[in-house]
Amino acid sequence: MLLPRLHALADRIDRLTASIGRGAAWCSLVIVLVEVAVVLMRYVLGLGSIWLQESVIYGHAALFMLAAAWTLGVDRHVRVDIFYTDASPRRKALVDLVGTLLFLLPFCLALLWWSLPYVGRSFAILERSREASGLPLVFMLKALIPLFAALLALQGFAQMIRSVVVLADGEPAPAAER
Repeated sequence: MLLPRLHALADRIDRLTASIGRGAAWCSLVIVLVEVAVVLMRYVLGLGSIWLQESVIYGHAALFMLAAAWTLGVDRHVRVDIFYTDASPRRKALVDLVGTLLFLLPFCLALLWWSLPYVGRSFAILERSREASGLPLVFMLKALIPLFAALLALQGFAQMIRSVVVLADGEPAPAAER
């Protein structure tokens, strides 16, 4: 009775991180279009725009920070496949569980712990770009750090649930639509 509920919770987490990740994926289009505009302005019109250049940096940060949990959820993250590739589903579940408990969750918690005061100070002064004509939203850019950690921890929790289900049942549960 508990395992189906846990699996349903993991599915909801997967859907949340997937929707955020898909939304963040649109940043790649924005990055390309803005970068093309920056290059055309610079080399065709002889104009520069710090605002546009910083927009590319913000888009790049948003893309990677907001889509990281989705990447973990669909198993497209970087993995050392020495033991994992040919392992049984139970062994993979054990590796995922141990990796999440020993590495992912402590990393996310430490990142949250140290980033919250950093981001809080940035919000308190409404931190802006150091450039006079730069974006006045550095505090929003820094807010991506704890959001990244929270989303990654949430997806790690879903991965942990799936691992426990596999270890308890012996078979991997069917994945939700991602």
